[in-house]
Amino acid sequence: MRAVTMATTGGPEVLTVTDVPMPTKVNSEFLVKVFAAGVNPIDAKTRAGKGVSASIQNYPAIIGQDFSGVVMESPYEGHPLKPGDEVYGMVMVPRFSGSYAEYLTVPSLSLTKKPAGISHVEAAGVPLAALTAWGMVVEVAKAHEGQRMLIHAGAGGVGHFAVQFASYFGAHVIATGSTRNQAWLKELGASEVIDYTTTRFEEVVSNVDVVVDLIGNVHDSTGTRSLTVMRPGALMINGPTGSWPTFLDDAAAAGMRATSYKVPPDGSTLAVISRLITSGDVRVTVDTVFDLADAADAHRAIESGHTRGKIVLKVRDF
Repeated sequence: MRAVTMATTGGPEVLTVTDVPMPTKVNSEFLVKVFAAGVNPIDAKTRAGKGVSASIQNYPAIIGQDFSGVVMESPYEGHPLKPGDEVYGMVMVPRFSGSYAEYLTVPSLSLTKKPAGISHVEAAGVPLAALTAWGMVVEVAKAHEGQRMLIHAGAGGVGHFAVQFASYFGAHVIATGSTRNQAWLKELGASEVIDYTTTRFEEVVSNVDVVVDLIGNVHDSTGTRSLTVMRPGALMINGPTGSWPTFLDDAAAAGMRATSYKVPPDGSTLAVISRLITSGDVRVTVDTVFDLADAADAHRAIESGHTRGKIVLKVRDF
């Protein structure tokens, strides 16, 4: 099969399309024919030698966690998901080989039926970002009416889902974004949108109950500045690994609670998200679609930090 592999870590140029053996499923796994694969910041970090690269045991390696495709082999004959069913989900790299490939094997608990009303390209943009947003906003922050939630990078992959989930559950959402995304973030459900290119958010925001920090201190000390707009005892949820190494201590010193978040590949939660997508309460936005052979360009695009929604690889025609 065709797959995007990397023989070593490094820049985007290490990603090349090669022929590799087909994966073989074992026990309760599925074999999935992949139509599209989502591209996430963790993919670029891993490729560059950060992220989860330290756990890669064999090269050449295949990365990529999001996928949408069709079941080729089910775990057993009586399984509810049959060969030919459209599915989507998330595979944990590097414990499993990644989704930048024409086929992959995935545990049965890590996928679910693809929502019928969206394409494979759109579906591939959902799992990791939506599950991360759900975990931060719904499971950890417990979004509810009357809650003031500040979401940084609201227009990004995780951010645009976080804005929608928080709004759906009644929170007062304050999102930061660039000039071009102001009106769009309002459409997604943000009550207030702050243009970070013209306004210092700490000058116009206060008394925040929860900060969903999808930036950390890698840009303009966004994380540290966020502590100044939180009410005493408020909750800081930091997303990008390594983006603010001292956030726990800094938050505690400021009298705030804080936690990181690590997303599990939970197909049952993804099924709940699917219902919100089918009902029209949540939507996925795909910024750019690249062919599988152009994975290096897809990584360059996501590393620019200025995408609206998701970047997706089209693995094959469908």
